[in-house]
Amino acid sequence: MATKEVFDWVLKIIKGTSTIIRVMDDMALHKILSKKEDMLHRSVECYMKQHGVSEQHAYLELNKRVENAWKDVNHGCLRPTAIPMHLLSCVLNFTLNGNFMYGGRKDIFTNVGDTLNDHITSLFVDPLPI
Repeated sequence: MATKEVFDWVLKIIKGTSTIIRVMDDMALHKILSKKEDMLHRSVECYMKQHGVSEQHAYLELNKRVENAWKDVNHGCLRPTAIPMHLLSCVLNFTLNGNFMYGGRKDIFTNVGDTLNDHITSLFVDPLPI
């Protein structure tokens, strides 16, 4: 039976996952999109404007938010819960995929290149034998 504790746990993991993917995506796209193209206010610009800080400082603070979100996700995955492990694995894999796509301030989801092509090839065309 789902208790309030289980719902709080799920909410914490989902918020962490959303934060990781959104902020990493925003940092990756910040340099790519010009002001005219970017109709949405991105995290970096909003943080700079709200706190009156430099771009470098905004990146540092947003990276801290990503790190804290990872701590929430990891804590939730390591803590015993009534949620089945296969659901945990799906959420964690989704988060890891976002980290892969937007890590290093690169957006390989939008700008498909050799990195993504090589990974897809290694997974589906030339998989490791089990």
